Amino acid sequence: MPKPLRDFLFGTTTPKKELTDALTPHRSFADVILPATTRRAIDNALTQIKKSDLIFHTWGLAERHESGLGLAFNFAGPPGTGKTICAEAIAFELGKRLLVVRYAEMESLWAGESGKNVAAVFRTARETDAVLFFDEADAIASRRFQSVTQGYQREANAVVNVLLKELEEFDGVVIFATNLASNFDPAFERRIRTHILFDMPDEEARAKIWQVQLHARKTPLAPDVDFNDLARKYVVAGGDIKNAVLKAAQMATTEPGPDAEKKIHQRHFVAGIEDVLSSKKVMEQSIFEGDGSSAPQLDPGMMAGISQAFDQLAQNDRSMGEDLRTFIEKTNVLEAQLAQFPQILNHFDEAQRVAREGLKSEIIAQLTSFHTQSQTDFARLDEQLRAENHTLGKRATMAIALGASLGGVALATAIGAILLALR
Repeated sequence: MPKPLRDFLFGTTTPKKELTDALTPHRSFADVILPATTRRAIDNALTQIKKSDLIFHTWGLAERHESGLGLAFNFAGPPGTGKTICAEAIAFELGKRLLVVRYAEMESLWAGESGKNVAAVFRTARETDAVLFFDEADAIASRRFQSVTQGYQREANAVVNVLLKELEEFDGVVIFATNLASNFDPAFERRIRTHILFDMPDEEARAKIWQVQLHARKTPLAPDVDFNDLARKYVVAGGDIKNAVLKAAQMATTEPGPDAEKKIHQRHFVAGIEDVLSSKKVMEQSIFEGDGSSAPQLDPGMMAGISQAFDQLAQNDRSMGEDLRTFIEKTNVLEAQLAQFPQILNHFDEAQRVAREGLKSEIIAQLTSFHTQSQTDFARLDEQLRAENHTLGKRATMAIALGASLGGVALATAIGAILLALR
């Protein structure tokens, strides 16, 4: 429903951005190296998708189960283990587009809007017959709050409820990917058909991943490159290997000599993976947990100040949330009142119309009555004139007869008397 007053105050009249990125998949399972157990689980998932019509329609299970006809999969595992590329590969295998949900556009300041956005995402996937993909799904499917004290908690719970409802009614393919499956709300366990664990690749898989990151004909490799040695020494995920390969290629380009003679050596791959591991150690540092090299030494006074600051921020957040909710409620009331203005104006116009019709009827009735009375008065006057003319005629006849009998002066006197009687 449009909110003209809210849009005027906050400038939200700009067109709404897309909630999903629609991608045409280009990578297939030939580009994915997975552990044997993970690949078997993926193959089983594909079988479920391709045989869905046989199971639910030919075999009649859709007549026994009205909901839950869609196929929902949860890809869980550490970062860089191939979850995202497998989602693209499934869409490629099915010949469908991949709709990647954009969480930045899903979230809304206004109560109830985020839930509507979730419903809109599923509606788009249904209309376009696309594979719906929630990457980092724990951001939207997290556990619901048991004790709701603030507005954002109520909104988060509502979004999860809408997501569960849409998932139950969706009859297409939806894929969730997460590094933190334990953060999922327990209700998703039943609604997601298959949970697939993406383990860290073993040594054999790592060697293949190193190779698949390079172009078979165009990438120049030195004779000393040994992918088996790299796979044996560095127990890392496929995402880390990808970054190491890109770093190694960049390092090789800085070597002296013409570009046509440059090649990627083993030392470049080693330096690349070492740099990736160093970066991971930097990201693991924390003022609360230290860097793992020694026990953290934290000032109790500093920690007390930080705790107090966080408490104050939480209090301010609660106060702001209450003020904002009150303002929104008042805005909604005012908008409801403004929405009633057209109805009030319609009632006023109707009252004017009725009054005009009544006045018109009254005037016509009075004119009709006046006309009728006038006709009656004219008829009465005509009768009186007719009676008087009749009497006058009689008197004139008598006067003429008298004048004829008397003659001369007597005639004049008689006529004078008649005229005096007519006055």
